[in-house]
Amino acid sequence: QQPRAGLHPYAAGHTDPHSMLGVGALAGVLGAKAAMERHGLAGTLRFFGEPAEKVCGSKPVHATKGYYDGADAFLSYHPMNANTTLWETHCGSYWSAVFTFECAEPEKWAALGQSPTAMTDSAASSHITARCPGAIDALCLMYTTTKYTKEAMFPHTGTWTLNEFVLAAGDATADNLPPRIAQIQYSWRSPQLDIQERIWSVLESNAKAAAAATGCQAWAQWVTKTRVGLANNALADLTYRNMELAGAPTYAEEAKQFGRDLQQALGLEPMAEPFADSYEQLTPPQEYEAATRTLLPAWQEHFTSDDYVDYMWHAPTVRIYAGRPTLRPPHPGYQYPAWAYNAMGGRAEIIDPGMFLAAKTIAGTALDLIEQPEELARAKAEFDKRTGGGVGGSQWVDPLLPADFFPPIDLRWPEYVTTERGEEWWLPTPNPEARQRLG
Repeated sequence: QQPRAGLHPYAAGHTDPHSMLGVGALAGVLGAKAAMERHGLAGTLRFFGEPAEKVCGSKPVHATKGYYDGADAFLSYHPMNANTTLWETHCGSYWSAVFTFECAEPEKWAALGQSPTAMTDSAASSHITARCPGAIDALCLMYTTTKYTKEAMFPHTGTWTLNEFVLAAGDATADNLPPRIAQIQYSWRSPQLDIQERIWSVLESNAKAAAAATGCQAWAQWVTKTRVGLANNALADLTYRNMELAGAPTYAEEAKQFGRDLQQALGLEPMAEPFADSYEQLTPPQEYEAATRTLLPAWQEHFTSDDYVDYMWHAPTVRIYAGRPTLRPPHPGYQYPAWAYNAMGGRAEIIDPGMFLAAKTIAGTALDLIEQPEELARAKAEFDKRTGGGVGGSQWVDPLLPADFFPPIDLRWPEYVTTERGEEWWLPTPNPEARQRLG
């Protein structure tokens, strides 16, 4: 739970499941490469390092710029709560945009002061005239208006979500001048593209209204737009057969003891088996699918979000899940703090079993696709059927971002910075003695 010395207590770390995602995939590619070299197999392996995954910020860009053209198949891996492959229900769509409010011409705000000479007395005008509301007020209006209209965007079904993050808010001290700029990011997830369009239309309308009411201009900049998933059961079946060959992972006593230590630190009775049984079992894809469907309405075909869905439209794709343990709750409704979950992510004895199961599964599947052309043909036939003829077919969906899309690297994302104080998080490390707790 202790943050790293010298940094802000909320500085970012990276011991969540994504720390095993890239390494596991790389290990799988290296394993397949070694086997190909040893046995003289011909083929091309492509390993994609994808940044900005938490905002689905790379694969839609790479898709629209042609990075995925010409591939035969994609093997996508993510740590999860089971060891399986996905069947029909894949991730839905994730869109994200940043709205910027700029108060570029506050002098045009039509307001009168408290005296007849207020508008002509330049020395006094800033003190006795009503100033333009400015960008922070625009952001606040955008925030509250969206909270009010969220109820009217789409019915309470389909597991859609809408979240926000304030990137910039005035960037000045609390003086009597109109704040010049404010930025807020909205990210929304849903199972269908028409729902995504509906949410966007409300956000766009809200931004225009907030800007008009506060003497600002509103701008929108896209962060990402993903498509929805496209299942391929033929490839999912082949991949799961390779997972069965690799065998279910096991967790050593050292791993389980660390879980017990966390439970004891939280004031809980340590459990003999602190991890769920599913992490040491293989779950058939159809069984995992059935469990997922119990959570969803019958009309909903996609669930949650991840940008792997964007290369699903360019070649047959499988989604591989390999376990990343979480702690068993002591009773229904109990939720462990995030720090306990993240602490487990930094332990090799907890991470390695699932990670190397994924690596073996990826390597074996890649070799089968090279050595057994009939398996690849089955997957491609299903891809062609689901897209109405393959890439460009009657049911194929184009990338949603334009080909000349500029990645949003010009926005104020949280980052580590180097100043005269040294290296720190973008929020300076606080002095605990300089503030007092209220209440």
